Amino acid sequence: MNKADLVGHVAEDLMTSKLSAETIVDSVLAAIGHGLSSDEGVAVVGFGTFQVRQRAERRGRNPQTGEAITIPAGKSIRFRPGKHLRECVGA
Repeated sequence: MNKADLVGHVAEDLMTSKLSAETIVDSVLAAIGHGLSSDEGVAVVGFGTFQVRQRAERRGRNPQTGEAITIPAGKSIRFRPGKHLRECVGA
């Protein structure tokens, strides 16, 4: 499913236009992004939790040359599915 499919499903469920549904989807995604950009977690009960995690500096290898390199520290996003989502998928 891509964003257009998601917008279509939201439009059907809310019995609204696709333009209105796209605005709703964009707003939800922007709110999640804003919550993560301020290093807060975003918890949607039943769906899951998004968290920003710090990743430590580590050693790696350049796949073309085999040369050892240092991969800098950074941030990554972790998603943990909620109980309802796990049940929907059968996990």
